[in-house]
Amino acid sequence: MTDFTHRIATIEDLDRLHALIHRAIDRLQSGFLDPDQVRASHHVMGLDTQLLRDGTYFMLFVGDVLVGCGGWSYRKTLFGGDTSLVAREPETLDPATDPARIRAMYTDPDHARRGVGRAILDLCEHAARSYGFRDAEMMATLAGEPLYHACGYRRLADPIAVASDGIGVPLVRMGKALPIGNMS
Repeated sequence: MTDFTHRIATIEDLDRLHALIHRAIDRLQSGFLDPDQVRASHHVMGLDTQLLRDGTYFMLFVGDVLVGCGGWSYRKTLFGGDTSLVAREPETLDPATDPARIRAMYTDPDHARRGVGRAILDLCEHAARSYGFRDAEMMATLAGEPLYHACGYRRLADPIAVASDGIGVPLVRMGKALPIGNMS
């Protein structure tokens, strides 16, 4: 297992985060989507800077190298970045009745399948649980679904296609109960 370090992302990290996210969408989605869907994914997915302003977005490193990023949210917005066509829902959720949102998880393609996604997901789940949430939901890409399934997430609905410029990008709503007690 790789020794990762992490920190909370800030607005000053945006250029670095956008570069990683762009590479991740282009290279990691290509095994699941056709080239038009990959291009459309840049308008459906991405980073919502509200996560940075809320202090709920993590950067994961190996040494000085940014290898992944992802976050969680106590707001209603389920997915999509600042430039996506998805409407923002800034209202806050009730941890006693609503699931936290797992958001904008990306792994540098050069570090895929080395535990980066699982490490970020663990950080997000632990933080959401510490905030009082008992459950978590996400809108997963087809490329991310196998990881999330292996981490205990289950499909909550059939896949949907979110359109950008007439091109549908398939996404899957997934959720799970967050573990109680000490999370590693």
